[in-house]
Amino acid sequence: VRFAIGAADQESAADGLAPFEALSGIKVELVPIPDDSLYDKVIAEFISGNASFDALQFFSPWLGDFAGPGFLHKLDDYAEKWALPLDDFYDPYRLNYGYFGDKGLYGIPFDCDIQMVHVRPSLMKQVTGQDVDLKNTVPTYDEMIRLSAELNKLQPGVAGVGLMAARGFWSTYTWEHIAAQFGLELFDDQWNPTLATDAGVQALETILALQQNAAQGTAGWGWPENRAAWLGGQLAMNISWQDSGTQGTRPDQSRIVGDLVSIYTPRAGNADARFAPPNIAGSTSCVTATASNPEAAFLMLAFLTTASIMAMNEANANGVAPGQKSVLTNARLRSVSQPAAVWAESLDHAWCAPRIPGMFEMEQALGNEINRAIVGQIKPAEALTNGQEAWVRI
Repeated sequence: VRFAIGAADQESAADGLAPFEALSGIKVELVPIPDDSLYDKVIAEFISGNASFDALQFFSPWLGDFAGPGFLHKLDDYAEKWALPLDDFYDPYRLNYGYFGDKGLYGIPFDCDIQMVHVRPSLMKQVTGQDVDLKNTVPTYDEMIRLSAELNKLQPGVAGVGLMAARGFWSTYTWEHIAAQFGLELFDDQWNPTLATDAGVQALETILALQQNAAQGTAGWGWPENRAAWLGGQLAMNISWQDSGTQGTRPDQSRIVGDLVSIYTPRAGNADARFAPPNIAGSTSCVTATASNPEAAFLMLAFLTTASIMAMNEANANGVAPGQKSVLTNARLRSVSQPAAVWAESLDHAWCAPRIPGMFEMEQALGNEINRAIVGQIKPAEALTNGQEAWVRI
């Protein structure tokens, strides 16, 4: 089996392949591809009709682009034959990383992300005078804005808040995270985009307010810059992925060991507000429609995504996140995964960005417009109107 994988996830996959080969007799050739060129290379090979790999792991927003044209192999029969424990996955991951609408199972969840809010208890106590309460210290985004201003004054070189606001999907994901709390729906029941609404504008205005107390340069920050600033102790609060809550506890990765906690996503204060933590990004693992041995490829992917291996990934803080209930509710795993309890409870209320053809292109286009608002070139309403028009065209 030739297995194409993003270079960032190569290490975690390689660790599991040796025992798989020994147990199964199936030989695997790992084909790492730089993440920034993975989409273009994979699409080119799919269009050729003769992909040089049998299985692949990729950024889950691309699932619609790959499954829609028939590039992927349906996995329902193999999942039934081998009793793949799909019910162990939380619904957002099982449905969002596995199924292409009602067309069937095309993927097995691999890197199961959720965006969260992380805070530094020592700095929060200087402002609030109290220990951090996971629900009530930062109950709303209005309070986050207020606290970020106070935290921004405490120490030179430590900003009140961090967020990802670079062009493209980074800005989109931060906006979607907050807009969900304001009651945003991305589409109506006819799949017409509904971005330029009061909820959407209020979310973008919230980002602009937070940016006043954010680290310099956040308008150019994606995940690598955000992660480095958080683990380096340069942020008092951070809107980021759950990895930040685990990696921050590891001395080999972090300067803030013992001084971080992951809290529940704050609520919005408008009438349509709801608690809707965002399942955004992550990765899924699939078999190609042209695989020479699709069942062997399926077995390899099923092995690499078993609960035990995913638990080891989280315990190792290597950035590959588990999506199974049996992992995130496990007491021993929680003892080494600081965010796991809040993460698991949030998943019962989480929403998913839809995996439809063109979705990633839409996220890129919208993020470019949101970024223009963040740097002051246009107003929030104009940015979302532009983004909505781009979605209609796409």
